[in-house]
Amino acid sequence: MNFVATTLPGVVVIEPDVLEDERGFFMETWNLKAFQAAGIDATFVQDNHSQSRMNTLRGLHYQIEHAQGKLVRVVAGEIFDVVVDLRESSPSLGAWTGVDLSSTNRKMIWVPPGFAHGFLTLSRVAEVCYKTTDFYEPAFERTIRWDDRDLNIEWPLREAPPLLSAKDTNGTDFNHAAMSK
Repeated sequence: MNFVATTLPGVVVIEPDVLEDERGFFMETWNLKAFQAAGIDATFVQDNHSQSRMNTLRGLHYQIEHAQGKLVRVVAGEIFDVVVDLRESSPSLGAWTGVDLSSTNRKMIWVPPGFAHGFLTLSRVAEVCYKTTDFYEPAFERTIRWDDRDLNIEWPLREAPPLLSAKDTNGTDFNHAAMSK
């Protein structure tokens, strides 16, 4: 596996080694030793799988308690994945990074606790799988507006506006969001 640092400290793009032949392919998506050697020491407690239609935007989600680290990958289709630094003590507080994840490029992204996460579906349909380091706790979940002017995320929208849930439509501005320690 190749671990590629992003502009946000701790956020890493993972490029797995893929073995392909006439039968198909094989790849490791999680290897404790390899991740620990790359500085990612995570214990996962929950796996999630979502399916989204084109132009669906999910996020930007985070939990104010029981912050979740996430290992995100796409098993069908393509998304633009976004991570925002919410750590109060971080020099990159409020900075974001985005990466294309797809079933074709097979890249994954590690999102440490203390970051908001979201994605925009670029293909007709996308299926996203992610492992989390803590359990989903609805009482502590928060959402930052996807179109927050201070964050100024450059979403590659093909149609405006994107398809949003009620929760995402009613997200909080970044300046009013609760941050992580």
